[in-house]
Amino acid sequence: MRLEALVQGSISAVLDRLGLSPPEIPVERPPRPEFGDLTSRVAFLLAQEARRPPQTIAQDLARELSSHPAFSQVQAVQGFLNFFLRPEVQHSILREILRDGLAYGKGEEGRGKKLQVEFVSSNPTGPLTIGHGRQAALGDVLANLFSELGWQVTREYYLNDEGRQIELLAQSLWARYRQALGDPQPIPEGGYHGDYLIPIGQELAEKFGNAYPEWNAEAKAVFRAEVVPRMLRLIEEDLEAIGVRFDVWTREGEIIRKGLVDEVLRLLRERKAVYEKDGAIWLSAKVHGLGRDPVLIRSDGTPTYLMVDIAYHLDKFRRGFDWVVDVQGADHIEEQQQVKLALRLLGFPEGFLSYCLHQFVTLKGVEGIEKMSTRAGRFLRLKDLVDEVGRDATRYFMVMRKPESHLVFDFELAKKQSLENPVYYVQYAHTRIASVFREAQARGELPEDFLSVDLSPLKEPEELRMIAELDRFPDVVRLAAREFAPHLLCEYLENLAGIFHPYYARVRILGQGPATPARLALLAGVKLVLFRGLSILGVNAPEEM
Repeated sequence: MRLEALVQGSISAVLDRLGLSPPEIPVERPPRPEFGDLTSRVAFLLAQEARRPPQTIAQDLARELSSHPAFSQVQAVQGFLNFFLRPEVQHSILREILRDGLAYGKGEEGRGKKLQVEFVSSNPTGPLTIGHGRQAALGDVLANLFSELGWQVTREYYLNDEGRQIELLAQSLWARYRQALGDPQPIPEGGYHGDYLIPIGQELAEKFGNAYPEWNAEAKAVFRAEVVPRMLRLIEEDLEAIGVRFDVWTREGEIIRKGLVDEVLRLLRERKAVYEKDGAIWLSAKVHGLGRDPVLIRSDGTPTYLMVDIAYHLDKFRRGFDWVVDVQGADHIEEQQQVKLALRLLGFPEGFLSYCLHQFVTLKGVEGIEKMSTRAGRFLRLKDLVDEVGRDATRYFMVMRKPESHLVFDFELAKKQSLENPVYYVQYAHTRIASVFREAQARGELPEDFLSVDLSPLKEPEELRMIAELDRFPDVVRLAAREFAPHLLCEYLENLAGIFHPYYARVRILGQGPATPARLALLAGVKLVLFRGLSILGVNAPEEM
């Protein structure tokens, strides 16, 4: 049984005897060890019902609970109940963790349900930047977290391979092609200046010669067909570098060709949710509380990105997903509100679509903060960043801050192989334990079965604190998934490593008689949880460094 559940159960049993029923029984980790191993403010929630001060209620509960075999002491302090656990209770928790092994921390909440996580979905107009890297890591780790909770997860990339931006990209490539032939054609207004188009233009100059001297319908078709697959290869290289693979790639053109745009328009018309004005078709959004009415179909008859996105979510629903999570930048908030409104008007189940929002990334390097712009050609390609600092550091740094906070990627810190680097700090804890195990094996001190080890020698405050921290891991996994907050897992791992490293430096593990197998069992639990957490983040847990 988990520690919080143990305390909640003991309080609940006493309250049943006293005929009291609070709305909840909150149990938390206290900020300081003198407040116990766990604390509860349940007395404050009972004060109105019992018509007594919280401290008086807490004192009565403490008297009732003091005889419980799991607690060495129960204190009533200013209305709070502080619980001090007996070491053998902590030992039983460690034994359960070791028994669960790699299944420890897994849940059943999503069992039998299908979840789609759509992320990155960058237009195929160039390679991915470190800005895209945050979304790639964030979406992939969220998918891992929900997989841990039993969801059947599909990772999906939505490819916007239609529209004005693709035309500008094709024309930008044509300009590079003409420049390679000595014709100084300018990049079109709003086009793409990135150097990544220069070698492709040179290649096409050799392939086509002077076959396309003018930018016309024929050139547009040819250069569009040439540029999109090449940009996709660049994107796939960047994704491979950061360790992200998608189960499904859906193209905007497919959604249109399936007739889903026409179907959505028909359904919205039936619900009187659209109107015509100036030759265009608009979504009636202001009457439902949004700031403006967006265009769905332009006056030339082409659908807007918003319209196709709504149709895309109809496609998701029909593919049988129970829940859809779209990972997007915070600059898309207005569009997200419009999509959610359209789905509600179409009769979609409440809660079918959720958004995980994230802020932008800037790079902090030796020259300070550098901003990126794919179109202007000033950016650091994601693959190049991974080549410089490694996949582990890239993924970890991309998710170690709250998604809603601006991320400053510290390039120099990410490269450091020292305990200053947070990912190295966590990995090094795993490596140190692996090293201890190798030495224990060589000395003949490594237990064959940790489950049969006598854990009673584990009495040091740091030892019991580590076990209590290991007990938190399943809660952290659930909260990180539910709140779209992988940074909570990073913070947890750093905290666990922060307890272990000083303990390792102070306490002798091997050659200590009965204490040695007990301490090795504790380290096995720490190593297991470090491995599990790093694996969810898509980061290696090295045996040697």
